[in-house]
Amino acid sequence: MTMERIAPPTVADEREMLRAFLDYHRATLALKCDGLSDDELRRRSMPPSTLTLLGLVRHMAEVERAWFRRVIGKEDVPLVWSEEGDYQAAYDPSGSTGAEAVAAWQAEVEHSRRIERAAESLDVIAYAPRWDEDVSLRLVMLHMIHEYARHNGHADFLREGVDGTVGV
Repeated sequence: MTMERIAPPTVADEREMLRAFLDYHRATLALKCDGLSDDELRRRSMPPSTLTLLGLVRHMAEVERAWFRRVIGKEDVPLVWSEEGDYQAAYDPSGSTGAEAVAAWQAEVEHSRRIERAAESLDVIAYAPRWDEDVSLRLVMLHMIHEYARHNGHADFLREGVDGTVGV
């Protein structure tokens, strides 16, 4: 599952900077999950939370799919783990293995990269039904960086609970 994690540049144009920070956070999530068994990926943080590393990977696959394919790409594709559009449903790790979840997530990341690279500029505007307003590709990329950063913090604690690994 390992993605190469390259530190973002300290000087770059806006698009390259956003792209690099987003890829850095994607790679961080992959590192948090790397080398773990399905049972370890399903290990919950602490009651009453049902959060798991496997659930985070599934959730981020849905978020990538929603923002890049459904909003920016205007593709009419359903969410993977919820027919009702419930992003929280992806947190439930039952029904998929780590390999299946990672493959789905990595496929969505590749779709996202393709869509972002094909966009003429960060000013591309698309309608976001969930927010009921127009958004730019710039906002989507910033939102994705925020989403990964927040969940990578959760992943830090989850991984530490599994095998004591910190600071990856």
